[in-house]
Amino acid sequence: MVSATDRLEEVRAEIRSSEAAYGRKEGSVSLIAVSKTYDAEVIRPVLEAGQRVFGENRVQEAMGKWPGLREDFEGIELHLIGPLQSNKAKEAVATFDVIHTVDRPKIARALKAEMDRQERDLPCFIQVNTGEESQKAGIAPKDVDAFVKDCREEVGLNIVGLMCIPPVDEAPGEHFALLEKIAGRNGLNQLSMGMSSDYRIAIGFGATCVRVGSAIFGERDYA
Repeated sequence: MVSATDRLEEVRAEIRSSEAAYGRKEGSVSLIAVSKTYDAEVIRPVLEAGQRVFGENRVQEAMGKWPGLREDFEGIELHLIGPLQSNKAKEAVATFDVIHTVDRPKIARALKAEMDRQERDLPCFIQVNTGEESQKAGIAPKDVDAFVKDCREEVGLNIVGLMCIPPVDEAPGEHFALLEKIAGRNGLNQLSMGMSSDYRIAIGFGATCVRVGSAIFGERDYA
């Protein structure tokens, strides 16, 4: 039976291979192991294998399992990669180290207020709805430039990059290319894009961090 640590090594090897194939510097792509829906005992072997960067979708879920893991393992970096409600900003700022899903002014202001209160300055990504899908969170591509400017100059957030989740029924490359283009004109050098099915493609379009879950932990049982 293939273990999560075996799959972790396979993903790491694929990232290194893709970096070489696309002329990227070795180590330029960070692996975010997406541990949503998995409990601490499933995550622990992956931590023991040296993985330290993880992604979670829900604030409440992360609060339940990561404090104990942080006590046992040093250097953990936790990324919020799921949607955030403004009433969870306090907990999000206290729990996470990086926020990937800033997608509206209300969230930007709530996060900044909490960071000031807690004296934390978290790096933030703006989520872009590249497919302009009504059911998905994110800023429309045409509105990103103005939103980046507002988050930086009016709100004072530390915006480091952009994030996207392409439509499942479209070629991801065109969405990754669009995100890379928008980031470039806004002077942003970090791109959070690519998941288990398409992270190799994302690396070719400049991804600096890929969010890989099922390729490491196995298929999820959402039931």
